[in-house]
Amino acid sequence: MAAILFRHDPVGINFEENADEYQPEVGTVLPRLKECHAPADVRQVLHQEFIRWFDPTSAGPEQRYEAPAVDIWEAWLRYTSRQDV
Repeated sequence: MAAILFRHDPVGINFEENADEYQPEVGTVLPRLKECHAPADVRQVLHQEFIRWFDPTSAGPEQRYEAPAVDIWEAWLRYTSRQDV
């Protein structure tokens, strides 16, 4: 998930030397994925957590999280199909 967030860089902190910059946010998003049923739920969770970690202005609009939410949802489905989550 950190790699997905780093690639999409929703808050503009993607710099070559800090590839793990999104790791703290992953720690709060990941446990909440169990309550998600679709990419829209993931988008909402991402937005809520980024507001909490940064601030509403830095986090930006919820729509900013659409593309990473889709990628995270697809990765989550692949993971859960192999696990008993």
